Formats: sequence, structure tokens, C-alpha cells
Amino acid sequence: MNKINLTIQRKAVLEVIQHAHDHPTAADVIERLRGNGFHFAYGTVYNSLRYLTDVGLIRELKLGEAVSRYDARTEDHQHIVCVKCGRVDEVMTDVPADWVEAVAKETNYRIEHAQVVLEGVCESCRQNG
Repeated sequence: MNKINLTIQRKAVLEVIQHAHDHPTAADVIERLRGNGFHFAYGTVYNSLRYLTDVGLIRELKLGEAVSRYDARTEDHQHIVCVKCGRVDEVMTDVPADWVEAVAKETNYRIEHAQVVLEGVCESCRQNG
């Protein structure tokens, strides 16, 4: 395995994501870095996010939005998104193996990873709306 090269910038970006509970976007990461006194160029942050994703320290989430979000939890899990407020929560329930097998049979793919995004209305939006 190659040695992971955590520059000051990459370490700062990783720490922002590790301490986040809301699956931040790149813009969120930049804003939080500035709040912590760091003023990295946009390109540096985007390159750091790509590097951290490529080496497996974070996961890039494409949740049906125009922008990616980032997650420091790299173990297999799914996500649920509130269609009203955009809140993203983690779902630790496993994707059913029989469903994955049925999809593989239907599509003739060898499935290597399943990422399911559920959509619904969160408890807070249900109570307020």
C-alpha cells in the first residue's frame, strides 16, 4: 500500500469532514476552513477532497443533488435525504442481499458496491409542516 501523504491542507480538510455531522459540500468545507483560520484556494480544497476520496479516508456522496457531499464514515452504509429541507442522515440497515442478487440477475452486472439513497420527509419537517 502506498503511504498516504497528508499535507497541512489535506489534514485540515479531513478534520473538517471528520467533525461534521451534516455531510458537507465542498463549499461548506471551504467556509468551515475559513472559520478555523485557514484560507486555502478553492482548487486546493477540491484537490484535497479528491485525494482523500481516492485514498479511502472519506467518501464522496452523490445524493441526487447537483453537488457532492463528503462523509468521513467509510464503512458501508446508506443515506436518507429529506425532500423538504435537504437534511442528510445515515442509514445503517444493510441493503438486502436478495435485492442485490435480483438486480444483478436482471441487469447481468456483477455488483461490486450498492449505494442506496432514500428520500422522505424528516421528523422536524413533518412536525413543522
